[in-house]
Amino acid sequence: MIDPTVRPATNGDVEQLAFLEAEARVFLLDQRGGARWLATHVERGATWADAIAGDRVTVAHIDDVVVGYIVLSVAGAVARIDEVYVTPGARQVGFGDELLATAREQARIAGATMLEGESLPGDRETKNLFERAGIKARLITVSVDL
Repeated sequence: MIDPTVRPATNGDVEQLAFLEAEARVFLLDQRGGARWLATHVERGATWADAIAGDRVTVAHIDDVVVGYIVLSVAGAVARIDEVYVTPGARQVGFGDELLATAREQARIAGATMLEGESLPGDRETKNLFERAGIKARLITVSVDL
């Protein structure tokens, strides 16, 4: 059994984070709403070091291999999960739950009183992850291409 472990991201994680982000973006291509999300969220790619420098990135890892990440931003009373991803081969072990628990604690420490995130309409895994953490839907956005 694997114990899910997380830690703050370091500059040594940039290459692995860029790889996981690319993997996540490919996954989103086939998701309902994924193309829109990709169009409104610029790929970090080589700029992961900037996010890490802002103490906003936590990684899940097995030994030296990063298997997931969460990016948190805090603006006043609201903390926002900007991205959360765990590679498919490391799911169902608790890495996502541990990443969310860490983000929740970071948000509290930063003085936030609310934690928000996004999930695509058909992404049941992410919805389940959020719901296990007590994060419930408060708004559903609908749209149509014209």
